Amino acid sequence: MSGPRGVTRIVDACFGAFLLALAPAVVVFADAPIGAGPLLLAAVLAFAGGEALLAARANRPSLLSRIGPLP
Repeated sequence: MSGPRGVTRIVDACFGAFLLALAPAVVVFADAPIGAGPLLLAAVLAFAGGEALLAARANRPSLLSRIGPLP
């Protein structure tokens, strides 16, 4: 896991784990009553986090890294 791709895998895995941990926190700390907004956001965060973890494990670029640099 040496070299730039190894570092990218570690960063992707950490960011994916962060997004997966953030998803249920969005639902728990949302203002009551929980509507479709927080649930949709949690689903998107969970998908992005899980995909980043799987991409890091498979040694391929994640979907988040493919969108390129944002302004």
